[in-house]
Amino acid sequence: MPEQPLTLSEKILQLKGPIFVFGASGFIGVNLFHEIFKLRKDCYALTHDATRAWRLKTLDVPFENVVHCDVLSKNSVKEVFEKYQPRTIFNLAAYGAYSKQNNINLTYETNVVGTVNLLENCMTESVYIHAGSSSEYGFNCTAPTEEDRVEPNSHYAVSKVSAAYLLEFYAKTKGLNTLNLRLYSIYGYWEEPDRLIPRLIEKARHGQLPSFVSPDISRDFVFIDDCLDAFVMSALGVGASNRGKSYNVATGQKTTIGELVEVTRGLFNLQIQPEWGSMTNRKWDLADWYGDPANIQADLGWQATTPLAEGLTKTRDWQESTGYENRIIPAFENPYLNPVITAIIACYKDAQAIPFMYERLVKMFNDLKVRYEIIFVNDNSPDNQEEVIDALCDQDPNVVGISHSRNFGSQSAFLSGMEIATGDAVVLMDGDLQDPPEIIPAFYEKWNEGFDVVYGVRTQREMKPQVHFFYKLFYKIFQNLSYITIPRDAGDFSLIDRKVVKELVDLPETEQFLRGLRAWVGFKQTGVPYVRPERMFGVSTNNWRKNIWWAKKAIFSFSFAPLELMSYAGFFLTGLSFLGIIWQIAARLMDFDPRTPYGISTVIILVVFFGGLTILGISFLGEYIAKIFEETKKRPKFIRTRIRRGPKAYKSADEIRALVKQLNK
Repeated sequence: MPEQPLTLSEKILQLKGPIFVFGASGFIGVNLFHEIFKLRKDCYALTHDATRAWRLKTLDVPFENVVHCDVLSKNSVKEVFEKYQPRTIFNLAAYGAYSKQNNINLTYETNVVGTVNLLENCMTESVYIHAGSSSEYGFNCTAPTEEDRVEPNSHYAVSKVSAAYLLEFYAKTKGLNTLNLRLYSIYGYWEEPDRLIPRLIEKARHGQLPSFVSPDISRDFVFIDDCLDAFVMSALGVGASNRGKSYNVATGQKTTIGELVEVTRGLFNLQIQPEWGSMTNRKWDLADWYGDPANIQADLGWQATTPLAEGLTKTRDWQESTGYENRIIPAFENPYLNPVITAIIACYKDAQAIPFMYERLVKMFNDLKVRYEIIFVNDNSPDNQEEVIDALCDQDPNVVGISHSRNFGSQSAFLSGMEIATGDAVVLMDGDLQDPPEIIPAFYEKWNEGFDVVYGVRTQREMKPQVHFFYKLFYKIFQNLSYITIPRDAGDFSLIDRKVVKELVDLPETEQFLRGLRAWVGFKQTGVPYVRPERMFGVSTNNWRKNIWWAKKAIFSFSFAPLELMSYAGFFLTGLSFLGIIWQIAARLMDFDPRTPYGISTVIILVVFFGGLTILGISFLGEYIAKIFEETKKRPKFIRTRIRRGPKAYKSADEIRALVKQLNK
């Protein structure tokens, strides 16, 4: 009795691990990662921009299995290879395949330089499978074999040919187990909704047809399940006899757009006729574009087994089961759905509160069903904050710790965290638990309604009534004095969208008052009321002197009222002085007021009054000049001595700068 062929699941279990899937946020990459991850937790999705990875977010992939890596950065690639030691690498990272990807330099950098960076970090026992393209054949597109001449007809095609030669070079000179899979027209689950087959199926489900190019344009359509099987079989079948080769992942069958539409009309019982030529032909559309899969069948035993009608049916069933219009299309159009939220906590003398803050945040994020990142900023606290934060980093890879060289203040601490945050939005919080994590769901709800900034409005403070009164009085005065509208009773506690975060981080001024700058940058903002509780541990680091300093910082940063008041006072008192002089002269000449003083007391009073007023005016000018002086120094807003991210601690200035640059790409 002949042996039954292995199922895809059985083949996946035979792969060497750990397993890397580069480009896992793309169409084929996410399918490959998802299929492997269902069976193995040593598979990692690598992407350069997790914030926009709408497919991974919609799948709700665990945060720890999504790894940031920029293939253009040698350091980034080297770091992830050293950390995870992958044995099987699938590279589906590419740029330039779609018309909207028109940056020529980035096409070559991603597809060629990125490939070099990955190959340089592979070991001889590694397996490297590369996603090539049928575009490599270009003008020679009619059923070419792998030995036929490649005639690339675009920059993308040239870059893919270059990558194929790179694989062959590394296989011959370094013995790397590499294969290049020249993919034809793959279709199926998770393809971009604006592509031909997803759009065709979506329209057909509603009794319609989309616009089309010429019916004679052809493709070699390969269903996604067959494509995944080709990748896994290649990883299991590469060796000394075939390393460095390229294989065509194709059905070998030419299918015109006209034939595709007729199959679809039959499946959906459509009576509507297509309107040919209602969409302009694209410059790369070719009439005889199909492949010859003979070599991959002979060497690896792979062949496409899913007929076109069956693949279209499975795609239809997938669309219907996933809530395509309500879930997939919105996620594609707005990649910030299913977001990552970064909580940034400014900590000073908060070692006791930090574990409680962490537990409450994690519970809240889990209840919201959102992925999270938590950044604790140790602003050079004299207690054991750093040890407490390190323990949380060991426990949870989603926790990041930052240490400063000295106490720069909460504003700098927030900016330090904002600069390296990877979330779609950040939440700013004090580390003393006076900003309750349980308010964040209300922020999140407003953010989902379209607000870019959602701030907490303190309706009540759990403190002495007289202190609460002075706080309320200050915010009322400050709001009236400021030249921009700053919300009353709103502190730093807020949720801020990523685009606003970028604007705040890029502001050049050294002396930053975030709640004022948050209002100054604009965008769509709203408030959420809450009661601010007392500190859970210890006593507040604020005092009357510090509160006065905060008040001065706010007023002199966002108000010219003190200068205007001095101008008005100057005009008023000068006019009053002239009236006094006239009165004195008239009284003396006409002698109608015998009580007009002769003594020096009047002079003394006037000198003291005007002298005090002058000093007050000079002090106001001095405050503004001091701010100007501080800004001209251009000192950094903070200095980091350490960043703890996952198991690795970045300590040197060069390491920290490289990490910050990497995270900001």
